[in-house]
Amino acid sequence: MHIKRELLEKHQVGIYFGSVALAVLVVLLVPGTTALESGINPALAVMLFVTFLQVPLADLRRAITRGRFLAALLTTNFVAVPLLVAVVVQFLPPDPLVRLGVLLVLLTPCIDYVVTFSHLGRADARLLLAATPTLLIVQMLLLPVYLGLFLGHDAVALVQPGPFVHAFVWLIAAPLAMAGAMQLWAARSLRGKNASEALGCLPVPATAVVLFIVVLAVLPQIGPATDAALGVIPFYILFAMTAPPIGWSVGRLFHLDPAAGRAVAFSAGTRNSLVVLPLALAVPGAIPVLPAIIVTQTLVELISELIYVRLIAKLGGAAHAAPQASK
Repeated sequence: MHIKRELLEKHQVGIYFGSVALAVLVVLLVPGTTALESGINPALAVMLFVTFLQVPLADLRRAITRGRFLAALLTTNFVAVPLLVAVVVQFLPPDPLVRLGVLLVLLTPCIDYVVTFSHLGRADARLLLAATPTLLIVQMLLLPVYLGLFLGHDAVALVQPGPFVHAFVWLIAAPLAMAGAMQLWAARSLRGKNASEALGCLPVPATAVVLFIVVLAVLPQIGPATDAALGVIPFYILFAMTAPPIGWSVGRLFHLDPAAGRAVAFSAGTRNSLVVLPLALAVPGAIPVLPAIIVTQTLVELISELIYVRLIAKLGGAAHAAPQASK
């Protein structure tokens, strides 16, 4: 089982692009795939459940007690990255929907496949995994605040609180509670342990399924938004080039060991596009612009991860062990 999981993680980029390519083929051959839009949230909930399941309850305490790492992670994602985004947004087209789409993805740190990519890049992936619930909760609380700062009155008109509450309950609280219940069952029962180990192989396939459903539901509607999607690619590339060095620098400022610093760098460069997509779809008049802009960021990011796992792995020396983060 462990070998199967390692193989899935090793080949995850190919799996994700294969899932996207298959979805594109289905869109071309089968009409009416937009009906699958209602399946995005359930698929996301399953993906987050199997992701949270990889977070031992003891590691949640570890993330909280590793104050220096958590402080560096939060400073990077909710202070340094928003400052970078504040610069980027000044050069975006004036269209409020375009700006909203870019802000939604760039202001929200990833909490799913960033863990496996960081593992491949010799970062302290377990420490980053343990911090994912904290990252998700904080970004849901701060995202409306940042949108208000960057968009002003446009944010009030475009963004309603309902979808954020719905996302918190069904994409954060419910999957996290189910993962905790599963872990308790696994600790007390051999059957529960076997079920938990089997589910441990699902994060990569679950993410691939989410990508497949998203592309199926969104691609047929993207046509009129092609120019908007192509127009934001340079900004996504700029972000992908600058965010990881910023994360690494913050880690150095907090005196983290190299493996923990690499985890912060991965977190800085990897965004939460799949999780914020339901929020975007709830915005009046979102289709086709917002989905196009968000899916475009996902594709740019997956290509960037191939570079990250090679370059970020070299940061801080050539030690192969991933030491514990500084307290």
